[in-house]
Amino acid sequence: METAAEENTEQSQEKKGCFECCIKCLGGVPYASLVATILCFSGVALFCGCGHVALAGTISILEQHFSTNSTDHALLSEVIKLMQYVIYGIASFFFLYGIILLAEGFYTTSAVKELHGEFKTTICGRCISGMFVFLTYVLGVAWLGVFGFSAVPVFMFYNIWSTCEVIRSFPANMTVPADQICVDIRQYGIIPWNAVPGRACGSALADMCSTPEFYLSYHLFIVACAGAGATVIALLIYMMATTYNYAVLKFKSREDCCTKF
Repeated sequence: METAAEENTEQSQEKKGCFECCIKCLGGVPYASLVATILCFSGVALFCGCGHVALAGTISILEQHFSTNSTDHALLSEVIKLMQYVIYGIASFFFLYGIILLAEGFYTTSAVKELHGEFKTTICGRCISGMFVFLTYVLGVAWLGVFGFSAVPVFMFYNIWSTCEVIRSFPANMTVPADQICVDIRQYGIIPWNAVPGRACGSALADMCSTPEFYLSYHLFIVACAGAGATVIALLIYMMATTYNYAVLKFKSREDCCTKF
C-alpha cells in the first residue's frame, strides 16, 4: 500500500511539474509581438497584393478610356512599374523584419520574466533592442504616410464611381443632356492636359463604368488601403511592445534596481 501511495505521489508531482512547465512556457510567449506579427503580415500582404493588381488595372483603364496616345502617359506607366517593384521590396522587407521582431520579442520577454533569476543582459543586447525601438518608430511614421497616400486612389475612384451612379440613374426627363456629365482624369494631375481624350462623357463614361477592370481596381484599392491601416496598427503594437521590453531590460541592468521601488 505504501509503495502504491508513493507511486501516486510521484505521478502527481510529475503531472504538476509538467503543468508548471507548460504555464512557464506560455508565460514566456510575447503575445503582443505575436499579434502584431500576424496583423503586420496580413496588412502587408493585402497592401502589396491588392495594390499591385489595382495599379495594373489603372493603367489598362487609362489606356482604353483616357489616354489613347502612349506617350501621354509614358511617365505615369514608368512610375507605376517602379511602384510595383517597390511593392515587391516592401513585402520581402516586412516578412523578414516581422520575424526578427518576433524573435526579439521572445528574447526580451524571456529576459523580463526572469525577475529573480541569474539572467544578465549585455550592453550589445540592449543596444540592439534600442535600435529596434527606433527603427519601428521610423517605420510607423513612414507607414502613416503610406496609409495617407493609399487613400488618394480610393478618393479618385470614389468620385468616378459616384459619377457612374449618376449616369446609371439618369432620368429621361432631365433638361441637362447625359453627354455633359463627364469625368476628367486630367484634373488629378496624373496625365497631362494635352492628353487625348483626357475625359469620358455620357455613353463613353457608362461603358467605362461597366468594365470589370474599373470595379476590380476600385475595390482592390480599398482593400489595399485597409491593409496599410492594419500595418500601421501592427507597427503601433510593435512600438509599445519593444519600448516596454527595452525599458525593463534597461532598468534590470542597473545594480541598484531593487532599491528603486
